[in-house]
Amino acid sequence: MAISPPLGREALARRLEAAFDVEFTFHKVDHLVEILAPLERDTQDFILGWVERIASTNIQVSYEFTRRVVEALDRLDRRVIEAWAVHAMDTYDSRGLRPALEVLFKVDDFLAHAHAHAAGAFFDEVKTVLANFLCGLSGRRLELKSGEQPYTDSEKLFLPNVTAGMESEADNFLLCKAQVAFMWAQTRFGSCRTDFDTVFAGFADPARALSIFQALDGLRLEICLAHELPGLWRDMQTLSARHGDAALPPPWQALAQALAARPEAPETALALLNDAYPLDPPACRIYQAALHPQAIAEMRNARMAREKMLLRVKLAQLAEEHRENPEAQIPPADAAKKPAQFEARQEGQGWELTLDDQPIAPPVDVNQLLTSVLLDWGEIPPEMLTAAGDGEYDPALYEEKEKNPDDVWQGTYHEEGAHLYPEWDHARQHYRKNWCVLREIDLKPGASGYVDGVIEKYQGLVKHLRRTFEAMRDESRLLKRQAQGDDVDIDALVEALADAGDGREMSDQLFMHMHRTDRSLAVMFMVDMSGSTRGWINDAEREALVMLCESLETLGDRYAIYGFSGQTRKRCEIYRIKTFEQPYDAATKARIAGIVPQDYTRMGAAIRHLAKLLNGVDAKTKLLITLSDGKPDDYFDVYRGAYGIEDTRQALFEARRSGVHPFCITIDREAKEYLPYMYGHANWVEIDDVKKLPLKVADIYRRLTT
Repeated sequence: MAISPPLGREALARRLEAAFDVEFTFHKVDHLVEILAPLERDTQDFILGWVERIASTNIQVSYEFTRRVVEALDRLDRRVIEAWAVHAMDTYDSRGLRPALEVLFKVDDFLAHAHAHAAGAFFDEVKTVLANFLCGLSGRRLELKSGEQPYTDSEKLFLPNVTAGMESEADNFLLCKAQVAFMWAQTRFGSCRTDFDTVFAGFADPARALSIFQALDGLRLEICLAHELPGLWRDMQTLSARHGDAALPPPWQALAQALAARPEAPETALALLNDAYPLDPPACRIYQAALHPQAIAEMRNARMAREKMLLRVKLAQLAEEHRENPEAQIPPADAAKKPAQFEARQEGQGWELTLDDQPIAPPVDVNQLLTSVLLDWGEIPPEMLTAAGDGEYDPALYEEKEKNPDDVWQGTYHEEGAHLYPEWDHARQHYRKNWCVLREIDLKPGASGYVDGVIEKYQGLVKHLRRTFEAMRDESRLLKRQAQGDDVDIDALVEALADAGDGREMSDQLFMHMHRTDRSLAVMFMVDMSGSTRGWINDAEREALVMLCESLETLGDRYAIYGFSGQTRKRCEIYRIKTFEQPYDAATKARIAGIVPQDYTRMGAAIRHLAKLLNGVDAKTKLLITLSDGKPDDYFDVYRGAYGIEDTRQALFEARRSGVHPFCITIDREAKEYLPYMYGHANWVEIDDVKKLPLKVADIYRRLTT
């Protein structure tokens, strides 16, 4: 392969002048040209590529990078230089120009942490994947947060901003996953249930007793992890070996064998504390997290008081619903005046409650409360299964108050209570971390009679759609090559006879039968509420949603509807119209009527948020269907044009990778110029007549879900 000759001085000058916009910035490039001219073409292209990427963020940062990068080439490999450039851009995004320039000026400081930046696992980049992993584990719902070191307070799991204990990036990601699993085990198997003050008070050196207990508990948790997550546990042992963790001394090997008798209980480790106290504690494995007794105790004490109240209030509500049920067999008259006494029994990872000798399936929030109480107490105390009496508690005191979304404009934008999402910058080929501030807002209801008016206006079409969806509900699928069935599968029979003729054993899967389709679906409708939908487009969206809801209620699929709009990255807004849990009732109908045009079309953050909500639903098939009138756009910043399209495309790629299937229905006549690039050729459709929108949406829904 021929090697391209280096760029000449004139070509270099043109590239640099274009990057630095010298006509307006007046930056001199002559001395930079002299620095770059002697370099090989490959090195020139590498530097110029990053100069142009950084210039898309800030020209001054790019200019200072160019002045220093050649000198850095002798000391840093290219991967580290890339990390250096990205770090400078991220610093500019989060803290401004001066701190970003300091990153470039203090290259020695960066060099000291070069391995972490080059091969480390960054919290912001691994958080989403690890959060999904964490959702699949049993126990209390836990939240990932950034901290100084790996530890848990029993509700949050803290990881450093950068994890770089291993040599490769892949191993550092696996290390993060192992640390998350270990901290989960601390919450799941009782480490956080220990009364640290009482346990260690009797020792002459409480700090030493804590370190000994931590070593014993770590061995106990490894046994639990080996049983619960055997595949990951083997990976953890590989990490430990690669890191060079020392083998357990013989006395500690004997203690590990003793712990294996009953590893799921923290009392097993506590019982061995006196025996192990004289020993020197072994070095921690690289994936083991620290124990912070004070943080755990503060969080646990506050949670136990709160959850005792919440559980009893929730049980009172369940008792009232149970006694209003006409099928419930209520005991004699006076029994209803006494506080209801429930019984609880664990069923796998869920719970079954019994009241008045009748089983009750608790809702999700009560299931979670019972699980959390069990983790804190080791059992469900009988007094916590007694429903609260009238006026005994005020649950409003413990409910989180939503922030006013208008506070976002009070001085610097207010991030408390908001969701922070990254945004893909195609020029720098990296994410802008925590760039978009998104809030969920309840949509204000519109006219109460709107939905009835639409149904009356389109009553013929509504009836047609209902019949279509009823047919979908009863559809069956022909299964071939079955061991038993209603008819012979001719293709399978011919193949079996051919096998017999060749002396091979005939298959017994020679039948076929009709099987009713299992509709394990969750569908999210993402409705464009940007200002460009004003007028007939907005009317068409609302009418289509009305007819779709009427049809989906017949089908019985789980569905949700959210609107989206926004104004700059500081104010991305999602409007709750119908969540998966909410019924299609008068309140939902009023919110559909309240869908009105808002601001602009910043799609990336909306897609990331709604895909996250979809992934929280237990369904085999998850669809994200967008109704929009145009391409991504935000007037006040660079989101207009290629930047917005690239970010939306990246958000859709992230959604597909997480198991969500996106589809777009648009009425933009220019859609063919950008939608195939964003969604793929088969995942979008353009409607040329807005009057066809309701029927087209239903037709596409039918095609996607059958």
